[in-house]
This record gives sequence, C-alpha cells and structure tokens, in this order.
Amino acid sequence: MVTSRWAASPARTATPRRRGAVLERAILDAALEQLSTVGWKGLTMEGVAAGAQTGKAAVYRRWPSKEELVADALQAGLPRVDGAPDLGSVREDLLALCRQARDAMYSRPGFALRAVIHECDPSQAERFHGVIFEGVVEPMIQLLREVIVRGIERGEVRPDAANGYVFDAVPAMMMYRSKMCTSEWSDQDLEEMIDQLMVPLLRPGGP
Repeated sequence: MVTSRWAASPARTATPRRRGAVLERAILDAALEQLSTVGWKGLTMEGVAAGAQTGKAAVYRRWPSKEELVADALQAGLPRVDGAPDLGSVREDLLALCRQARDAMYSRPGFALRAVIHECDPSQAERFHGVIFEGVVEPMIQLLREVIVRGIERGEVRPDAANGYVFDAVPAMMMYRSKMCTSEWSDQDLEEMIDQLMVPLLRPGGP
C-alpha cells in the first residue's frame, strides 16, 4: 500500500492574524513590559514589536515616535487607585489609600511610569506631564480630598485642612522618597508617615 505524501504531512493550523484594537493592545502591553523591565532608555520600537510578535512597520504605522507610543501606553495602562476607603477613621482611611497607591506604584504599569519619571530628561518628561497629572496625580488628590472632608464631617480633622497643600503632602512625600531615597514603602513606613506627618497635620488644634 502506497501512502500519499499529502496524507503523510501533518495538518497545519493557521495562526490568526491580529488586527485593529487587538494588535494595538498587544503593542501597548509590550511597551509597558519593556518600560518596566529595561526602562525608558532601554526601550526600542524594535523590542516592542518583538514583544508584541508583530513587525516594526505595524508599530511605526500607528506611532511614529517612541514618545507617542509611550504616552499612549501609559494612558492605557496607568495604575488606578480604587475608590476612597471608608473604614471609620481618617488614620485608617489614609493608611488604606496609601497602601493602594504603594501597590499601584509597584505594579507593572507603576514600574513603567516610574521609569519615565526617573529616566526622561526635562524636555522628554514634558511630553508626559499631562498624562501623569491627569491619570495619577489628580485622581489621588481627589481621593485624599474625600477622605479628609469625611474626617472633617466626623470632627476628626480641623476644618481648614481641606486645602491643596495638605492634599499634596502624601503624593509628594511618596514620590520624593521613592525617587530620591529609593524607599520601598513598607507597611511600617506608611504607618510612620501617617502617624508622624498626616495625623498631627490634620488633627483639630494642629498646625
């Protein structure tokens, strides 16, 4: 019996070709992965294309420059902090909120964001200012506002504490210590910041 050479060949399964939003999502995910592993300086359009398992042309066709690609990748994948916690006291609410922010900072998108903040020169960083401010800073400040206003309503917080300087204190401290002191922000670090900085700052009769 003679077996046909066609019958002897294993059947081939065609790999579906990704297009549109599916391909764009894969490219953005690959850009975040590169940022979180090799950083801003190590990221290349070729590396992103390889990570997304597509060709360079598919990347350049959508994003002519590295800056444009990274801006869209950050916007799509920035770490989000959930709604303001309500645990019954301003101290516990602030601790829970800071833990959420810490966990977001050390997620893959969080590492990508920090790579941009830490490695870009001032002219490059300006390109991402709006994305970072609108996607990270403003939402965090809004959640802090909710926690502090709720504390005022409970009588735990002095009435004049609902101001921009107070709202800036936590994100400014966390970003400064992360960048300049390479702080990992353990639970103990967060508790010390809340107990030594925020609670005295907020309590009635405080500064």
